[in-house]
Amino acid sequence: MSGLHEAVAEAGWAVRVVDLAGAADKAALMDRCAAALDLPGWFGRNWDALADVLSDPGVWPRAATAGLVVVVTGWSEFGGRCPVEWETAREVFEEAVERRRASDTALTVLLGLS
Repeated sequence: MSGLHEAVAEAGWAVRVVDLAGAADKAALMDRCAAALDLPGWFGRNWDALADVLSDPGVWPRAATAGLVVVVTGWSEFGGRCPVEWETAREVFEEAVERRRASDTALTVLLGLS
């Protein structure tokens, strides 16, 4: 995996992993997104704020010159525990990806199977 990670980084993409394993609720999901994505202190920890930061390359890691890959792990477990919150999170991820589709800095969200 390190070879893939290095190749992606060399292409100007930053990779961040949001691990939802053990996350008990929306607040935990927001905290994990904030930590993994190194979001600014003003991040509001609500759905609109998450959509905004995912769609704004200005708050992405500096290494994300070509784009950002967000790998979400533990999502299945989280979805089983918090189905409504997971569905909303999935919609936020999907909408943010769509907003960035036609831009110079793309967003990709991958659901990891680990």
